[in-house]
Amino acid sequence: MPRTPPSSPATAPSAQPSPVHNSDMRLAEDVQQRLLAVAHRRTLARGESLFHKGSSPDALFGVVGGSLRVSVVAPGGREAVIAMLEPGHWFGEVSLLVGRERVYDTCAVDTTEMAVVAAADFHRLVAEFPDVHMAFTRLVCLRLRQALAWIDDVILMPLPVRLAHRLLTLDPHGQVRAEGGEPGGTLLAVSQEDLSFMLGVSRQSVNRQLKLWEEDGTLRVRYRSIELLSRAQLERHAATPN
Repeated sequence: MPRTPPSSPATAPSAQPSPVHNSDMRLAEDVQQRLLAVAHRRTLARGESLFHKGSSPDALFGVVGGSLRVSVVAPGGREAVIAMLEPGHWFGEVSLLVGRERVYDTCAVDTTEMAVVAAADFHRLVAEFPDVHMAFTRLVCLRLRQALAWIDDVILMPLPVRLAHRLLTLDPHGQVRAEGGEPGGTLLAVSQEDLSFMLGVSRQSVNRQLKLWEEDGTLRVRYRSIELLSRAQLERHAATPN
């Protein structure tokens, strides 16, 4: 009988799947230009709401300048921040595609310029242009992947790993180097309070962990922002502990 060749050792799976970064959620430039060609502009003052949970899906939105907080509020008043959206991000497509009311609240973090595409124009573009259709199909799939990853984090991962993941997903695109910052330092426009809401923990817990990472040179805590000094070091903190 022929000898059975020895089986090859199984390839060990990576400890962590690649996270979905905010930059992954940006649409291709040509798709954005199609949207901007039919959009009108709207400016939000700091703290002004764009829409609330339960509102009708009447438009697609893109952040042109400034930043927007996406959150949900529990019946008891506790807020959970889902995302911070920077220029180049489009959102609201899920409610338009399924024809259901909005499921979260949005609020301008500072003065924010929005591009607003009426629902009828969005549906026409999706129907007429395959690249627009595929771009939003990919975007919806990425949102699902991101949501599942966050659920895994909440169930399985300790706070330091979850916090490192969240900081890594905050896209530094368009952010400026902090004044007086270290070479290569990147300013992430997120406060400790926002991070605590995102992770469902106390601000004190977030602060304690950030202070430890300040001591090892990973980052620097600034007023309502985080200066990331070493992305490689933060990625090591995000690795699953043994």
